[in-house]
Amino acid sequence: MFFQGSLFGVCDPGVDERFTEAERVDLDERCWVEFVPGWLVGADALFDDLLDRLELRQRTNIPMYDSLVDEPRLTGSWRASSELAADGPTPLLGDIRRLLIERYHRPFDSIGFNLYRDGNDSVAWHGDRHRNFVTDPVVAILSVGHPRALRLRPRGGGASRGWNLGGGDLFVMGGACQHDWEHCVPKLRRAVGPRLSITYRHDTASS
Repeated sequence: MFFQGSLFGVCDPGVDERFTEAERVDLDERCWVEFVPGWLVGADALFDDLLDRLELRQRTNIPMYDSLVDEPRLTGSWRASSELAADGPTPLLGDIRRLLIERYHRPFDSIGFNLYRDGNDSVAWHGDRHRNFVTDPVVAILSVGHPRALRLRPRGGGASRGWNLGGGDLFVMGGACQHDWEHCVPKLRRAVGPRLSITYRHDTASS
């Protein structure tokens, strides 16, 4: 897999602790998202570091539409209960976790990793499963690598909205978003480089 980053993205990684560029969007009276473009500086360095550290695998025999398929992406995960690393796979991800806890008042205790290797990799419309046991989950996605579209639509269908995420962008979904809306990363016909999504979640309602 070949990834050519931007010159801006290969400097030492760091984040804007003040969330200066944050843009809050109300999807409806119950649901909101917050987009922070370029929140992580040095995103390419983090991308390379995580590809070296993470054990990313393709899950197979996943039930879908009455058949078994291979997931069209590579995945990995970390939990706060892990004995391997108390703060996350890298110290920077631990620092980011603490900043997200402070801003969004949720005890982010897990990190999921999705590697979209090219335009053939994707994820279908869905809401995160922990909505089944958390009333108001907040999901924070940090994207590194080449930009890919993340689309949201009302649950069951309707007009969708999209954000192009990559290169250190932060995208946060809150309120009843996981209950009332669905999101996806669609396939692309054109050639595109890899993108890694770093997704912070929590199993309880508040910190």
